[in-house]
Amino acid sequence: MRVDAHHHYWRIDRGDYGWLTPDLAPIYRDFLPADLAPLLGAAGVERTVLVQAAPTVAETELLLGLAAASDSVAGVVGWVDMEAADAPRVVADLAADPWLKGLRPMIQDIADPDWMLRPELAPAFAALVEADLVFDALVKPLHLANLMTLVERHPGMTLVIDHGAKPDIGHWRPGDRDFAAWAEGLAALADAPRVHCKLSGLVTEAAPGWRTDDLRPYAETLLEAFGPERLLWGSDWPVLLQAGDYEGWCRTTDELLVGLDAAERAAVLGGTAARCYRL
Repeated sequence: MRVDAHHHYWRIDRGDYGWLTPDLAPIYRDFLPADLAPLLGAAGVERTVLVQAAPTVAETELLLGLAAASDSVAGVVGWVDMEAADAPRVVADLAADPWLKGLRPMIQDIADPDWMLRPELAPAFAALVEADLVFDALVKPLHLANLMTLVERHPGMTLVIDHGAKPDIGHWRPGDRDFAAWAEGLAALADAPRVHCKLSGLVTEAAPGWRTDDLRPYAETLLEAFGPERLLWGSDWPVLLQAGDYEGWCRTTDELLVGLDAAERAAVLGGTAARCYRL
């Protein structure tokens, strides 16, 4: 089973996508299941994980409804206000819906890089673990050390790092200081057996006109750190449309995974996501 472990749906008129502005012209419109269905069919993707794009419980409830009505969505990664006093109750209430598989605070948009370590968030993390939900970490390289501390605090938590922690492919060069620090941070996290990573979002971090070879050192680093058994493929559609398209990313993925055997490819392209998110 091929699984797209990371994509979004949204309706602009809902008004809670603060990051989604008209200057993002390729993606500043509604994207709903009818838009993605033909792309999934052409790529042979049978199931998907639908991920939040707005920091509201209302959007999470919308996504859960879309999942229940969809033939392809197998799970939802939603959002809760982890700082709220009632966060544990909200987590438990949302987790009663079988379509909810994980939660994702939008850490990359939070000014304080130490936010995830605030003591007041501990009850929400404990509730997430209790509900057997995945923690999706939308982080950048500067967050990796704190993410390691978070994993040590909550050893029972299953964690998925989104988009390879968003390396700055457009400006880094393999082997330079920033690349090495990113790779070392991921390798340290990969020592924890419940930490996974998504092979997704790389093209939007690359320079315009990117080629597969520009992405290859980053994909190889993710594979070396996590192995096929803890690496999940995702499209990041429709954000992907700022730098590519669904068919092109599928083709690029095939090139990046050319060295894997059939079982390893099957893990990255679906098996790992199915197991991690309990699809």
